[in-house]
Amino acid sequence: MIKSMNIAWWVQRWRELHPDKTAILYEGSRITYRELHHRANRVSCWLQSLGIQKGDRVGVMMRNCPEFIDLYLACARLGAIFVPINFRLTGPELHYILGNAQPRLFVFDDAHCQTVRELAIEGKTGGMRLVCLGSVTPREDFPDFDTETRKFAGKKPFFTKSLAPSDPEEPHVIMYTSGTTGDPKGAVLSYRKTLFNCLNADIFFKLHFDDVMLIILPLFHSGGLFIQASPILYKGAAMIIHPRFDVLRTFEDIRRFKVTKFLGVPTIYRALLEEDLPVSKDVSTLQVSAIGGEKVTPELQEACRKAGFPVRQIMGQTETSILFWASEEDSITKPGTVGRPVFHSEVMLLDDNGMPVKTGEIGEIAVRGSIMMKEYWQDPVRTEETIRNGWLHTGDLARMDEDGYFFLVDRVKNMYISGGENVYPVEVERVLKIHKDIKDAAVVGVPDEEWGERGKAFVILKKGATTTREDLFSHCKAHLARYKWPREIVFCEEFPRTALGKVKKTLINS
Repeated sequence: MIKSMNIAWWVQRWRELHPDKTAILYEGSRITYRELHHRANRVSCWLQSLGIQKGDRVGVMMRNCPEFIDLYLACARLGAIFVPINFRLTGPELHYILGNAQPRLFVFDDAHCQTVRELAIEGKTGGMRLVCLGSVTPREDFPDFDTETRKFAGKKPFFTKSLAPSDPEEPHVIMYTSGTTGDPKGAVLSYRKTLFNCLNADIFFKLHFDDVMLIILPLFHSGGLFIQASPILYKGAAMIIHPRFDVLRTFEDIRRFKVTKFLGVPTIYRALLEEDLPVSKDVSTLQVSAIGGEKVTPELQEACRKAGFPVRQIMGQTETSILFWASEEDSITKPGTVGRPVFHSEVMLLDDNGMPVKTGEIGEIAVRGSIMMKEYWQDPVRTEETIRNGWLHTGDLARMDEDGYFFLVDRVKNMYISGGENVYPVEVERVLKIHKDIKDAAVVGVPDEEWGERGKAFVILKKGATTTREDLFSHCKAHLARYKWPREIVFCEEFPRTALGKVKKTLINS
């Protein structure tokens, strides 16, 4: 058994070395590494009592909380595959993922009892057990997580052949993609990948034993689980878990607990910058304030710096976790860059024939090595489409300059061809967003009899703005080549988005 690649073993080692060190701060409670180890043991014993074995899937859908981490660690102890599920999913979306992953156990919190009850999924998915976390759970509906696991307090999981991992490539987590371009895909992530993601995050964040990381991103996502929580446990540091994003609490806890490391998406930073609060916005304890999740504008980075956030940028995806990073200085000297590849990675830009492109040319980002996923769960067709000749094709288009810095262009599936010319919606969106009256914009390609495809822009105006379509057409004509002009503009109140704020372009034009 390769213990050093098992996150549950990291917690066990810190319990042996520094048992009273704080591991988790949550809603006024403090959990030490000793306590976290015992909690993981308790849940492991419970899982074993249910017959959960190596390779079995355990689905978890709950807001950020210590119990989420308990289940994550317990699954790793037993070799069960942890399946974090987006708690914002609708009933049909949840039904799809449960049908694909086929977990033997599904644990959810009380906020989602009604959704699960309405699905009537018990008995329809191969005997999957349903367990709810929360004191308001109707006992006649679902067993209560706390009540069930409390029976095993103080016990250790018995040794069986299921203890993992015996192979670094064994599945550790199945994490479903956000589904911006279609049905979610279950990325199978190995123990080796988890370790090397933590090593990359260690370098990126300059992690230390004494660090305090504030986690407000959802733990069901790669950003919260693999870029923040897992590296913190690897390093023996402390994490503060917020069940949801709250501007006031974010500033209060940064100051109160002297938070040193932080990660947010652009939407979060915009909220932190815009709010006029009756509390101090002092963030001077932050040593690294990372931003990622979607393309970051130089204007937002500059606003963050002026507010005291030492921002450095990251870019990645579910299938690879962190892939690129740009330091604070890089963002100034190389505006618009997503940075250079993380240390433990192999990255290339490839053309349509799988050949490397020249410096300055646009190619698809491809990844190889220890940070790439194994496959898509139960989906050999899309796995073969994505992993070709050993390279994982990310679907992101970029160019690299002579210094090795990458500049994101767009998603392969977003690009459309109008009159024989490639059009990258991100470029058109960038032009629209510099208009003084536009709050947000999204562009898609739609069929056109004359040009093959044409641009269709969806725009959200700032409050009180009265800009017309004709004004925006004139704005685009002043900044874009003719073939890039959107031929249609639609005003919207809001966009459908993923958990990290990315626009779901498959839904925006439906």
